[in-house]
This record gives sequence, structure tokens and C-alpha cells, in this order.
Amino acid sequence: MSDTPATDPRAPRIHALADVQSPHIGAGTQIWQFCVVLAGARIGADCNLNAQVFVENDVCLGDRVTVKSGVQLWDGLSVADDVFIGPNVSFTNDRTPRSKRYPAEFQRTRIERGASIGANATILGGVTIGAGALIGAGSVVTRDVPAGELWVGNPARSRGPAPA
Repeated sequence: MSDTPATDPRAPRIHALADVQSPHIGAGTQIWQFCVVLAGARIGADCNLNAQVFVENDVCLGDRVTVKSGVQLWDGLSVADDVFIGPNVSFTNDRTPRSKRYPAEFQRTRIERGASIGANATILGGVTIGAGALIGAGSVVTRDVPAGELWVGNPARSRGPAPA
């Protein structure tokens, strides 16, 4: 996919130096340089994928999702609407990775509506981050995070309600 003509202001805007193989890119979405989006990925409307983002095939992003630079979104990840993923957040999808040995199925990870994940956080595969939850920068999320909570640390633990 190449840069979109300026005649349709709602068409996805894809930088000429991005490699976007998926035809499933929502209206108004921006994909910046040096991004790779594989053919099976689904990206909603009005999203913003900053430079150097990688999106695998079995990934689904809702509408108005922001993914900052240096993030890789691996198979099995589902991201709801209005989610913020900070720079260099790391996702995993296999709890026992070995070279050239792949699981029958990758772990499913869910980020629910309105959640925010701070810079350099690590999200282990198979967890759910609840709606409106906030993950502090550098935190390591090893288990499900309830909706509306602030979690920080390694391993991440609840610090009460997330600030509005």
C-alpha cells in the first residue's frame, strides 16, 4: 500500500516508507514510516501507529488506538477502542518460548476499552487488562488487571483506582 491521494480526507494515511500488507485499515488511521503491518492484521478507524511499529497477522486494534514508537504487536493480541500503548511497550504470546518450536496456539491477550499502558511496560501473554486500567511505565504485568485500576511495579500490583 502506498501513500493515499489527498482527495479523500478520511482515507488511511500510510507513509511511503511503511510496509502495510493488510487491506483492513480503518478510515482516518495514520501509519508512519518504518512500520510493518502483516496481511491478516485488522486496524480500526482513527488509529495512530507511530514509527517502527510491527503488527503481526492475528492482531486486532479497535478505533482510536494510539501505538507509540518501538512497539511490536504479536499474534493473539486484541486491543479495544480508545487504548493508549506507550513507547517500547513489550508484549509476549508464549510463556515457554524455544527457538524453532512453536506452540499449537499462541496465548490470547486482551486490552479492554480505554486502558493505557505506560512506556517500557511488559505485558505477559494470556492476560487481560481491564477497561480504563492504567499500567505504569516500566511495570511487568503477569496477571489480569481489573477495570479502572492503576498497576505499577515488577511484578505489577494494584495501587488503587486509576486517575481520571
